[in-house]
Amino acid sequence: MDPRKMRKKPRGFTARYLGSAKNLVASERTGAADTQLGMALTFVAGAINAGGFLAVGQYTSHMSGVFSTMADNLALGTFNVVLLGLSAFVPFVVGAGCSAILINWGRRHHLGGQFALPLMLEAALLFGFGLLGWIAYPSVGFSLIAVPLLCLIMGLQNATVTKISGARMRTTHVTGIVTDIGIELGKFVYWNRDKAGPDVRADRAKLRLLSLLLSSFFIGGVIGAIGFSQLGFLFSLPFAALLLLLAGPPIAADVLAHGRRVGEG
Repeated sequence: MDPRKMRKKPRGFTARYLGSAKNLVASERTGAADTQLGMALTFVAGAINAGGFLAVGQYTSHMSGVFSTMADNLALGTFNVVLLGLSAFVPFVVGAGCSAILINWGRRHHLGGQFALPLMLEAALLFGFGLLGWIAYPSVGFSLIAVPLLCLIMGLQNATVTKISGARMRTTHVTGIVTDIGIELGKFVYWNRDKAGPDVRADRAKLRLLSLLLSSFFIGGVIGAIGFSQLGFLFSLPFAALLLLLAGPPIAADVLAHGRRVGEG
């Protein structure tokens, strides 16, 4: 085989990968890119949420349950449980706020990888969670850090996908996904008897997207539960690597573009 042809294959593969990853997290969005990115991140959310439950004994994306538990225990006077709830609720809010700060900073600086910035931060936090669990579990200090850290990660991711999709998608909020599926199914079976009024029609594209997101979350949950039970905290590292692969090319492109502008200046 011609050696020159062998050398071209890696470059072609690399170019395709960089182009695909860059398009998935680009500031200019398409419906296909939103669907693919949403499925990838919902898969990660399901895995981390289910695996995190096995690791720390608490789901870290269900803020409705956390907030209700805080209200119940405040009424009962069990303030220690209220403080535990705050240790999950506040980091989730902080994570969402960090996402908004990073995305808006990138937008103000005209970065093509503005949405990649919070995903890169999420990858770093997941990597830190895996190493922390591997080193410190089951110490008391680890349990005090793990839940807030996972809630921070979930808030960061959910806000990022919300911003990317214009609030059409949530990756950690399955209640909203299931509610929207129910709405579209109700519209799908609605009988338009009154021809004088507007017809009720289900949004089939939206129903398909929501079903894909729900399936991705469930599959991620199954794989996360199996992985964490068999391999422990280090199983979070492949998910950190996936986020790194998604976020790396757009950020690298911005860095190279900045370097060219500085060189030309």
